[in-house]
Order: sequence, then C-alpha cells, then structure tokens
Amino acid sequence: MGRVTRKRRWAAVAGAGLVLATAGALWFRPWALWVDETVHEALPTVSAAPPAPATSGPATAPAPSAPATAATPAGPLTVARGSFVSHEHATTGTVRIVRLADGSHTLRIEGLDTSNGPDLRVWLSDAPVREGTAGWGVFDDGKYLDLAPLKGNKGDQNYPLPAGVDWTAYPSVSIWCDRFDVSFGAAALART
Repeated sequence: MGRVTRKRRWAAVAGAGLVLATAGALWFRPWALWVDETVHEALPTVSAAPPAPATSGPATAPAPSAPATAATPAGPLTVARGSFVSHEHATTGTVRIVRLADGSHTLRIEGLDTSNGPDLRVWLSDAPVREGTAGWGVFDDGKYLDLAPLKGNKGDQNYPLPAGVDWTAYPSVSIWCDRFDVSFGAAALART
C-alpha cells in the first residue's frame, strides 16, 4: 500500500508542477522575446478641405477659395521629437508628435527596435526620462495616458492622440510593459 500512495503523491506533485509551469509560461510568454512583429505605417495625412456638400439644382461656379494662412499648415508638421533610451530592454528609434492639416495630433514612432514582450503599451507620461535602471519604473508614478497596445516591436507606427488632450502635459513617451510594470525604453519629447 505504501508504494501506491507514494506513486499517487508523486503523480499529484508532478501534475501540479506541470499546471504551474504551464500557467507561468502563459503569464511570462518567454517566446515573445524571440518573435518580432514589424510594422511599416506611412505618416497619416488628412485632407485640408472637407468635401463639397452635394447640391441639387443647376450647377453653379465654385466660390473662390480663401488663401492659405500661416496658422494652418499645408501638411504634417512636427511639433515635438525625441530619441529612445533603453530601460529593461535595448530600445532604439525616434518619436515625434505630428500636427496634421486638420489640427489633430499623432504620435509617430520611427525606426523602433526593441524586444517583444507581453502586454506592451505606448504611454505618454509626465515622468522625466532617466537612463538605466533608475528609469525603469517611474512612468506610472504620476500622470500618464495609455494610447494603445504597441503595434509591433520594430518599424514605423502611428498613434492618434485623443481630441482635447493637452499633449504638452506629458513630456515623455514610454514603451511600457503593463504586465510587469516596467519600461522597455522611453524618449523625452522636446518641442521643435
């Protein structure tokens, strides 16, 4: 009887160990470190003029258009920029805040190269960018704006800023791992 009990106990321990190992692997997702997701998005453009409304009746000559003013850019205009520094993982690339012709703003990441990982997010933050381990965990200490999940750990990508958000209140960008509360890399935004 003793041997049967020990075998059952050993099987129960082995089964529990397998369940814990599987749960740990699903939580940590270590394979993500070796799988790259590359994104190549073009800079968004917006039509400067809204489409003409449909009319009924006879065609009329178009009204003369107003001359362009200096306050309205003809195309995308970079209003802030920065370069990534590495934190938990080696991270390179640049980031820009771009004002589009319609007045909206987009955060543009270019030439990103970082590790992949679980639950990576793009955050605007009021925290200062510090190099090395001193900067790993500061971005959730104050105000931050979670823009979206990171689209890919390599390449060029765009993240529209919500209307009405004062992006100047967030002078830094972080590639944030929400699963482990750590920054993979961050960039300080300098106005241009």
